[in-house]
Amino acid sequence: MELNQRTEIILSQPRSSLGSVYLDWNPQPGAYLEVAGQTYLVLERRHRYHLKAGRYELHQTTLYVQKSDLPEEKSLLDGQWVIGDITCLYNARSELLRCAVNPQGPCDRCAHYHPRPSS
Repeated sequence: MELNQRTEIILSQPRSSLGSVYLDWNPQPGAYLEVAGQTYLVLERRHRYHLKAGRYELHQTTLYVQKSDLPEEKSLLDGQWVIGDITCLYNARSELLRCAVNPQGPCDRCAHYHPRPSS
């Protein structure tokens, strides 16, 4: 996706448009997005193309979202929010899955916590 491309934000339930924004990052499904002070979870991303001079060009990106709050256990990793404690070896470093051994959490009382080796 071209950065600063017009992106339409659509609330899934009840289905309504939240408007269009220009984003400087490429949100994937599972990422959290803040629009007008409200946090949304990205469920789906769609692209629209236009035929121009015999070539298809990206015209618009649409994100389908639902209202959400960031999980209480979260960490910012390379500009993306991930669930759980990223210092744990078993953390999945994902927006959707906390870890393999304790996916429901919480991390702070997990008997399987093992520090991730420093690189």
